[in-house]
Amino acid sequence: MKTSDFYYDLPPELIAQTPLERRDGSRLLTLDRRSGAVGHHHFYELPDFLRPGDCLVLNDSRVLPARLLGHREPTRGAVEVLLLQDKGSGVWECLTKPGRKTRPGTQLSFGDGDLTAEVVGEAAGGNKLVRFHYDGIFLEVLERLGKMPLPPYIKEELSDGERYQTVYSRVSGSAAAPTAGLHFTEDLLQTIRSRGVALAYVTLHVGLGTFRPVKAEEITEHQMHSEFCILPAETARVLNETRRQGGRIVCVGTTSCRTLESFAGADGSFEARSGWTDIFIYPGYRFRAMDALVTNFHLPESTLVMLVSAFGGKEHVLAAYAEAVQARYRFFSFGDAMLIGDL
Repeated sequence: MKTSDFYYDLPPELIAQTPLERRDGSRLLTLDRRSGAVGHHHFYELPDFLRPGDCLVLNDSRVLPARLLGHREPTRGAVEVLLLQDKGSGVWECLTKPGRKTRPGTQLSFGDGDLTAEVVGEAAGGNKLVRFHYDGIFLEVLERLGKMPLPPYIKEELSDGERYQTVYSRVSGSAAAPTAGLHFTEDLLQTIRSRGVALAYVTLHVGLGTFRPVKAEEITEHQMHSEFCILPAETARVLNETRRQGGRIVCVGTTSCRTLESFAGADGSFEARSGWTDIFIYPGYRFRAMDALVTNFHLPESTLVMLVSAFGGKEHVLAAYAEAVQARYRFFSFGDAMLIGDL
């Protein structure tokens, strides 16, 4: 199966640059994964497609304001640092610009010197290891000095950083938002609960590898990135109860899907787990955990459009994407959403 099999033509003007004023005002395209039938709705209608006894699974990871703008000492040359992974003892794996001027030994400063750092090494692949020095709590320093690390296809600055967070985010650690969850409001979640649908939470810290293009011609040759995820005991209990009662497990986003599919037992049961996953889901994969998926529209030839195609059927998904383009849906992180399942 070739990467080019997952290409679709997308006019650049359909890439959403800013979020809508109303989170749940996004459009919602529904796709019946058996028949391929497509429907056009709005996200606030999602409760109409859920059933009492279903369980909605949400990723509660919170995006770190991980983009730091500062300068190099003593030259005062500009530098940009993007935090990728906490290595412990104040050291983070980072992307740095300009990379050639941030060799080991380079001293960095951010803000008015409230945060300083030293490049102490290089990681595999050329990323830099940076040790930070600060007073107080690092996350609080980041909240004050950092900026949201928006995807490369978004060219506009975000005036309100909370619009790149879900309303239920609570565990800091992501380099990018689990964007299917951006459509939910507290009122919508309450409506869903009031209709007898359980809410359960997992944590998957989204890495920038989610934006890495697939360069291999054959998709099986692609090396998938790893991300850390957590399936709490209470969530495992709710999921197992949902299964016993005949309800559906509805994942919000590919991150929730990848967490459950990584940790589900062969019989579809769950227990508390945590760890790294590099699961790569593409057509031919047999789903053990998920019965329906809420997701945004993904980049052509990406691992995420491959995952969606594995669940909804490649022909059905690409036909739905073509219809979404024709209907002028908004695409990617701040764009519209899909609901895929037996509808």
